[in-house]
Amino acid sequence: MPIQVSIVEDNDQLRGTLARLINRAEGFACLSQYPTAEAALEGLPKDRPQVVLMDINLPGLSGVECVRRLKQVVPEISAVMLTAYEDTENIFNALAAGANGYLLKRAPRAELLDAIREVRRGGSPMTTHIARKVVQSFQRSAGTDDPTATLSEREQQVLDLLSQGLIYKEIAEKIGISYETVHTYVRRIYEKLQVRTRTEAVAKFLRR
Repeated sequence: MPIQVSIVEDNDQLRGTLARLINRAEGFACLSQYPTAEAALEGLPKDRPQVVLMDINLPGLSGVECVRRLKQVVPEISAVMLTAYEDTENIFNALAAGANGYLLKRAPRAELLDAIREVRRGGSPMTTHIARKVVQSFQRSAGTDDPTATLSEREQQVLDLLSQGLIYKEIAEKIGISYETVHTYVRRIYEKLQVRTRTEAVAKFLRR
């Protein structure tokens, strides 16, 4: 049985091109086409396609919001976002809304068909550029969950004592280092945390 696909795309020419591509490809069938999110939300719950190719920038209701509402009604439908943009915000908005994949409109047609197959197998197809951006964004997020994670053990010890209200001389005496060394550690802490004052450093330490 062919994979049943619906298309939501406001560009008439592109929508027609995609429909012809899908209908001509072995193992695929274009079930329905819609120019707006509003029309799609009315028709797709009745059509029940297996995969929806969704333009992210639609007139009126966006493709992201369309996917969010569609998933609430027919959660089993898989949605692959098609867009000309690679910005991370759009990527995460789409994925957070329930999109299963994300491809650029300029992706080769063979890649598009492979993406439909992949999403039917439970995968999350993305172009190489987008996948790299997602990974980079996750890495940045992981790095900012605890802003003190980049500090050495000694730097964290000094910052902990700063948060307790100790002055430099008291810190030096408590951990057995010189007053100048405390200054050096504090300077490194400020650089790593990208702060300029003791208050800002302690605030980041307490929020970690």
